[in-house]
Amino acid sequence: EGVISDEDCISAQFIQFSFSPSMCKECGQQHEGGQENHLYEYQDEVDDELVCHICLQPLLHPMDTPCGHTYCFQCLSSFLKEQDFCPVDRQQLQLHHCRPSSLLVKNLLDKLTVLCPHQAECQQQMQRCELQPHLHNRCPVFRRLREEAERRKRPPWNELKGNRGEGESGADTKHTPTMTRTATRDIQPEPGLINPAFEESEDETSMRSSLVAEANVVEMIREEQELGLRIVGGKDTPLGNIVIQEIIRDSLAARDGRLAPGDHILEVNDVSLASIPHGRAISVLGRPCPLLRLIVMQEKGFNPRHPQRPGLDPHGTTHNQGTVIQVTLVKRDRSAPLGIKLIRKSDETGVFILDLLAGGLAAKDGKLCNNDKVLAINGQDLRHGTPENAAQIIQASEVRVNFVVMRQPEPQEEGGSGGEGQGRVARRAPEPQYFRRPSTYMKDPPGGFSSQEKMVSLKKEPRLSLGITIAGGRDCRSRLPVYITSVQPVGCLHRDGTIKKGDVLLSINGVDLTQLTYNEAVSVLKAQTAQAQVVLRVIQTISEDPGDEGEAAKEAMESVENPREDDTDWAQLWTRWLGLPSHMHWCRDIVLLKTNQESWGFSIVGGFEENHGQQPFFIKTIVPGTPAHLDGRLKCGDEIVAVNGATTVGMNNSSLIPMLKLQKNKVTLTVVSWPGSLV
Repeated sequence: EGVISDEDCISAQFIQFSFSPSMCKECGQQHEGGQENHLYEYQDEVDDELVCHICLQPLLHPMDTPCGHTYCFQCLSSFLKEQDFCPVDRQQLQLHHCRPSSLLVKNLLDKLTVLCPHQAECQQQMQRCELQPHLHNRCPVFRRLREEAERRKRPPWNELKGNRGEGESGADTKHTPTMTRTATRDIQPEPGLINPAFEESEDETSMRSSLVAEANVVEMIREEQELGLRIVGGKDTPLGNIVIQEIIRDSLAARDGRLAPGDHILEVNDVSLASIPHGRAISVLGRPCPLLRLIVMQEKGFNPRHPQRPGLDPHGTTHNQGTVIQVTLVKRDRSAPLGIKLIRKSDETGVFILDLLAGGLAAKDGKLCNNDKVLAINGQDLRHGTPENAAQIIQASEVRVNFVVMRQPEPQEEGGSGGEGQGRVARRAPEPQYFRRPSTYMKDPPGGFSSQEKMVSLKKEPRLSLGITIAGGRDCRSRLPVYITSVQPVGCLHRDGTIKKGDVLLSINGVDLTQLTYNEAVSVLKAQTAQAQVVLRVIQTISEDPGDEGEAAKEAMESVENPREDDTDWAQLWTRWLGLPSHMHWCRDIVLLKTNQESWGFSIVGGFEENHGQQPFFIKTIVPGTPAHLDGRLKCGDEIVAVNGATTVGMNNSSLIPMLKLQKNKVTLTVVSWPGSLV
């Protein structure tokens, strides 16, 4: 039936990562991954102030000590594992006392001129920060090595399909042992997994073999900052893997720019996330450490025979959110400005064109427009990037700068062709229409998740506070119900002990709270708290995984013993929403459009499973450059409750596969979307 499981895809995808046992994908040199610094062939003499006093090479990830010296992060951390003093002046020193160097120092280091490591055939020289994109996008030697390894090691697709479920890996296990072990742990047969990202067509074989995904190492200097990810999944959920659902704007991850929604996190600082529950993964990702080292599996989308930017028609492909256009600007020289002002918006993630400077290269070219959203520059994803990220890519680029932008359609005007002086009002984009989950779409929570209703009745002094803070409301993201974010030790509910942080409020004194906005709920709670008798009805969601319960209980206890001023910012774990009964779900319809030759671009997991019974269907992967990706509304972890109005409740995967494949140009997905857990 053309169904390909996750293990088949990952087996083939790991081949791209392992085309050379120790060739670094960032610097192109032979060295041991995270154990050694990257190696570069510098063209010019480097100022002594930019040289590490340990390795005597130009600084990489420079760190400043309190005593005024600067070292590479890797060099300093390795040195301090054996010693407890500064290598230069021997003053007492610990790594957590050090801080990353200023942006000025980093920019000076990024501008150092280096040679391509494949000098015999590729004699290009460039700034150090440009070497990695050069290797992956422009270096013919690096590309050839990767393609040769893929041809040599990738087995035919029919062999993969024949071996599916046996847990056999398509990659040579003697290469990149750490990564291969991770793949083996993660490649367990997942009943109910289907992948509509692969469509039946005449060119099916070439399409499948060109789906590109890579396992990458992402290192970030964390200090005490929040990482800024929303994640879903875990071994206690149908998704299995830990998957990034969203990148929080202006966070550490957003500024770094290398992680993206849909990435699967395989390891964190050498701790595997392949076989731990969701709550434990949150704990591992939240551990304080100066250097965060992630191994992630990243979908790169389809790589057709005639390469274009992310699967797009160069003349523009129209999707239901706008038209995607590719524009190439050619500079006179590398330092020439493009004449583009870039901004961010308060209500939407990403980078937008504010203005094109008169007489500038972009204005003369005429293809870019004000308010275009920049999706990618030189193949680097900027859907969740910043103007600073975009500026760095442009400055580091050679003479050709390739843009992929999305342009919104011209706003339609009301009032027809009214005469002069008659006001015209542009129609606003319709707000997402949410609706209660219909009774025909009801289902039980996933295996391992449930809920129980609780009621507390207490007498209190009229002026005595309940001592709770709340969040949610039907005007918030995902139409969350009103839930308790903290129970303060000074209130009467804390003394009673029945109500806990995370409980969902159903009613107070018989007044329904489930359909109110946040402000309406606050007003009702204040009014009813003035009464001498208060009756609260709540729902507590439950995870049956003991590890998850332990993490949650520990967090709740710490919160009560050490109440914080920012408890209102506390957010429910994604897994807790899974236990909420169906009648409290709010759905919305998402319409996707495509051509007959395109894939929908998402994989789902769920349906009937022998060990877990009937599971809901969840979005597990969204492939870059496809309709699901470009539409932007579907997220990993979303539950699909209906397709074209037909409920998925009670379906198995053999029923849902044909339903999705029969939709040639348009499909309507009814989904429930819970925000991922914040890290």
